Amino acid sequence: MTAPLLADALGPKGRRRVLIASVVSGLVIAGVVTVAALRLADKGQLDASRWEPLTRWSVLRFLLGGLVQTLKAAAIAMALAMVVGAVLALGRLAPRRMLRWPAVAYIEFFRGVPLLLLILFTAFALPTYGVHLALLWYLVLALVAYNSAVLAEIFRSGILSLDRGQSEAAFSLGLGYWQAMLSVVIPQAARRMVPAIVSQLVTLLKDTSLGYIIAFEELLRRAGNTGEFFGNPLQAVAFVAVVYIAVNFTLSRLAQRLEVRQRRRYRAGAISVTGVEDLTVVEARADAVTRR
Repeated sequence: MTAPLLADALGPKGRRRVLIASVVSGLVIAGVVTVAALRLADKGQLDASRWEPLTRWSVLRFLLGGLVQTLKAAAIAMALAMVVGAVLALGRLAPRRMLRWPAVAYIEFFRGVPLLLLILFTAFALPTYGVHLALLWYLVLALVAYNSAVLAEIFRSGILSLDRGQSEAAFSLGLGYWQAMLSVVIPQAARRMVPAIVSQLVTLLKDTSLGYIIAFEELLRRAGNTGEFFGNPLQAVAFVAVVYIAVNFTLSRLAQRLEVRQRRRYRAGAISVTGVEDLTVVEARADAVTRR
């Protein structure tokens, strides 16, 4: 099946305009970067003395300790969010309203609340009710609450993307709803959901930087402390930005490789659910694929 044509191919005049616009945009960006570099140089921000502390092993070890805390919070939150998200997805797809409505309420509420507000609530409101935890767990609770709601929609969209004949065949063999889900539907849907799950991990990893607001010793927090101690906050933040880009680029490339692999092996399309957008389009596409 050939891909649909979304727009007409550009003619000679159109290609020439695109080329001119690209060249002009590139020159403007290069000019802005040059001006910024000259301004930084005038202020002494590019001096080697300001970057030298970041070459010391003691400083690097301190920053890498923050990276370990970041990865630890992200790993724990993702593991818990996947479990909670799977339960919520099954609850939202359940035939009984008493199971479906609480799942829908949870998903819609926590997808709509800003993550920063959830972090502040767990860190400052929970202790007033006698819930005293380490800062790591306050951050993890907020990340789990938000990301489990997002993952629930990823799981649900993955399940809905399967051919209806899979569940119908399971029912014809005498399997109940939950047996069909656990034994037939979910194992096949999991193949399609892997790339989207890895992509969500990238988002979750970046969101751990919000732990800075509650003084959690993650990478960004330690970079701020390093910048204050040596008087080079710009250099410390730039170093952290490079680390985040390297880690997230690696995870993004992994997600792309998994997506290509899934499409080649199982002819599975990508599942992408972010933010608070409606899944009507996803379900409509799934129905269209089923009719074909």
